[in-house]
Amino acid sequence: MEKKIIIITAPSGAGKTTIVKKLLATMPVLAFSISASTRVPRANEVHGKDYYFMSADEFHAQIDQDAFAEYEMVYAGKYYGTLKSELARIWDNEQIPMVDIDVKGALSIKEKYHDKALTIFIQPPSLDALRDRLSERGTETQASLDERLAKARYELSFAHEFDKIVVNDQLEKAYEEVKKLVSDFLKIS
Repeated sequence: MEKKIIIITAPSGAGKTTIVKKLLATMPVLAFSISASTRVPRANEVHGKDYYFMSADEFHAQIDQDAFAEYEMVYAGKYYGTLKSELARIWDNEQIPMVDIDVKGALSIKEKYHDKALTIFIQPPSLDALRDRLSERGTETQASLDERLAKARYELSFAHEFDKIVVNDQLEKAYEEVKKLVSDFLKIS
């Protein structure tokens, strides 16, 4: 099997995680690439399933060992990265990694894997719609909401660098569009 990668990114609240979960449920050729992170796990998160949770020292040791396909400090003091061993684990299982990461990380992987990687940017219909979605979650303070919206504005400025942009105005339609892009890239029906 050809070693390809599917990379999906979006500003927080754009619907990326929902689309990724639907793709993983309907396309068995795909496997979720578990990212490494230095952030504290949320109550429902499991090490080795949601993330590989690491201390900052552990993360930096992995950087020193060139263990990452990409890594980034996404929020102040919070590192995220894609381990090369995680991509290899999925390829060894004869599947295609589905990488759900931030904009800079996505572009870093694309730079390394070129035409073996498909980058898809999930775009919210507007920043107002994004603000509403984030507020409806009930998980954001005003400060964290402002931080996420500022980051979203920044991330939207990179959308044109992705292979494909899908506007998530209506979730089912956006999902079908992403599924077709992935199927076409992998040459499967």
